Amino acid sequence: MTETTSKYADFEGLRARAVALRREGLSRRQIRDRLHVDNNDLLNRLLRGEPAPEWTKRPRAKDDVRAKARELRLQGMTYDQIQVELGCSKSSISLWVRDLPRPERTRTREQSSAIGRRGWETTLQRRDAERRAARQRAEEEVGALSDRELFLVGVALYWAEGSKSKPYRTQERVTFVNSDPGMIEVFLAWLRVLGVADDHLRFHVHIHETADVTAAEQFWAALTGAGPEAFGKTSLKRHSPRTTRKNVGAEYRGCLVVRVLKGADLYRRIEGCWCGIVGAAARADHRNRT
Repeated sequence: MTETTSKYADFEGLRARAVALRREGLSRRQIRDRLHVDNNDLLNRLLRGEPAPEWTKRPRAKDDVRAKARELRLQGMTYDQIQVELGCSKSSISLWVRDLPRPERTRTREQSSAIGRRGWETTLQRRDAERRAARQRAEEEVGALSDRELFLVGVALYWAEGSKSKPYRTQERVTFVNSDPGMIEVFLAWLRVLGVADDHLRFHVHIHETADVTAAEQFWAALTGAGPEAFGKTSLKRHSPRTTRKNVGAEYRGCLVVRVLKGADLYRRIEGCWCGIVGAAARADHRNRT
C-alpha cells in the first residue's frame, strides 16, 4: 500500500470529518488545510452533496434576477413568459431554473409562439439599449481633440482609406474616397488643420445609377459646404440586372471622392508621417515588451 493510499484509507471517516467541518461553515481551502487533503478530486468526493456556506459565495449582479426567475418558474411560468417579464435570455433562465418542475402546458402553439416573439423583442430592445449606452460611454471618453491628435488620426485615416503611390506606379496624389459621412467630415477637418485651402479641394460623387442621384449630390454638397464649381461630374455605377444590391434606401448616398489639387508635397508629408507613426509604435511596443 502506498503512502497516499494509506493516508486516505479511512474514506468514510474522513468524509464524516469533512462534512462536519463544512456544516460548521468552513471553506474548501480551510477543510483542505485542516484535513491535509491535497487531492482535489478526493476533496470533491468528500464534500459531494454539501452546499458551500453563504459567506464563501461571491455576490453577482444577476443574483436578484436569478431569484426572481426561480420564483416565477415556481408560479408556473414558461421560459418565454419569464423572458418577457425579466428581459433576460432564455439560456440564462434555463441554467437558473432547470432543477425546478416544468409547468403544465395550457396554451396553444400559436399562443406560445406569440409569447416567444414578445420575449425576443424584449431581448432585442434590451440589447439595443445596452449597445447605445456602451457607444455613448465610449463617445464621452474621447472628449475634445487637440490639433496634434487630429493630425495623427488623419494621417492614419488617410493611409487606410486614401490613394497611395505604388512601386509599379508612382502617383503622388492626395485622393480620399469614402461612403461614411463621418469619415469625410474627419478628413476635411484634418485638411483644415494642415492648412489646405478650400479652393484646393475638388469633389466627385460615385453612385449606382438606380439610386437617387440628385438627393445624393445635394447631401454631399451640404456636408462639405462646397459650391457647385468644386464638384465634378457624378460617376454612375452600372451593374447587371441580376445583381442584388444591399446598399439601397434613403441612407445610401454613394461615395464621395475628395481630391487635393497640387497635392504632391502633401502626399510626401503624409507618407513620411505614417512612417514616423509606425516607427514610434514599434519603439513603444519594444518598451512594453521589456
